[in-house]
Amino acid sequence: MTSPNGTTNSSGPRKARLSREVVLSAALELVDAEGLEALTMRRLGQELGRDPMSLYRYAANRAALLDGVTERVLNELAIFVDDRDWQAQLRRIGHDLRLLALRHPNVVPLLVTRPLSTPLGLRPLGTLRPLEQILALLIAAGFSPADALHVYRAYYGFLYGHILNELQEYIVDPDENEAVLRLGLHRLPAKEFPHLRALGPVLAEYDGDVELDQGLSILLSGLATQLSGPPQQPLG
Repeated sequence: MTSPNGTTNSSGPRKARLSREVVLSAALELVDAEGLEALTMRRLGQELGRDPMSLYRYAANRAALLDGVTERVLNELAIFVDDRDWQAQLRRIGHDLRLLALRHPNVVPLLVTRPLSTPLGLRPLGTLRPLEQILALLIAAGFSPADALHVYRAYYGFLYGHILNELQEYIVDPDENEAVLRLGLHRLPAKEFPHLRALGPVLAEYDGDVELDQGLSILLSGLATQLSGPPQQPLG
């Protein structure tokens, strides 16, 4: 096509300029749509309309690409270190992390297991920032550095356990009216699993948001008690 000034322009669509952000955003979209197994340099190159070799400028290999996707997701998690209400902060972060996991369920295995394969100091900086920021929040609240680390581990252990449990909730027959049948609990021997069968209605009404908040209340109240220290003994 020739423009009015005599220059020739391509009639095809212009490709977006590549950047690390563009590459990682496309990688995350691919994982969200098709799972972690779909993410390869070749497939990502196809999605971006580029030679896969051009992507190595932004990620040295597939492992680096997975790390980048993890960072990209964790960057969506806001932590306000200057907020002195540490309990409210941890409660909000917990709910935000749950929503993040529900938006990107295929990335959850990366968030939970990928850090375990890499020594702490060699992990991408973006994956370490939540740890650093929560440590700062807890230390400012009065926890010793060592206690703050213990709190972080207990807190994230609970959060990831809850998230994995919620994502794995399984309904055998969603159209069945009876909770025991809907969950497939009728397959369990009644004499061996009386409590589990009796809890059918409760299990069927599982609300991840409410369940998370109840768990956080238990955890945070215990941490607050620890921070306040043992009760003072009366003198005399």
